[in-house]
Amino acid sequence: MAKSPCPVSQTQFLEKAEPLKIAINGQEMLAEVKAFSTGSFGWYLNGKTTVTVDGKPVSVQIGMNLTIVGSKEAAR
Repeated sequence: MAKSPCPVSQTQFLEKAEPLKIAINGQEMLAEVKAFSTGSFGWYLNGKTTVTVDGKPVSVQIGMNLTIVGSKEAAR
């Protein structure tokens, strides 16, 4: 399946994109705008939260990339 072309350049994205609110288990966090070392761009979230399993709280580490499809090939 062919990738969709990215409709914005990396410069446009970095200048105009805003952090995204992400809710994990009811806790809101902000995914920050990021240009990745691979050449792609999107948003990145890194953090920790607590999730309950069988009535017991467990600490979880979060690492999330939201990469715009086709951004690696987009104009710089």
